[in-house]
Amino acid sequence: MLKMNVPDMTCGHCAGVVTKAVQSVDAGARVDVDLKSQTVSITTSAEAAKIAQALDVAGYPAQAV
Repeated sequence: MLKMNVPDMTCGHCAGVVTKAVQSVDAGARVDVDLKSQTVSITTSAEAAKIAQALDVAGYPAQAV
């Protein structure tokens, strides 16, 4: 499991964009968003760097926690 901090994620729309960005790298990824803590827990076989890059392209820079 991969956990990432996404500080610019503040609403349901943001959560949807973040989920789609992650699933563009791994369509089968399980994405659990916690808006309150601005974190995303991701169950995936994809590399963390590729996930972070997809989030950055989507406008939500993230860092692994």
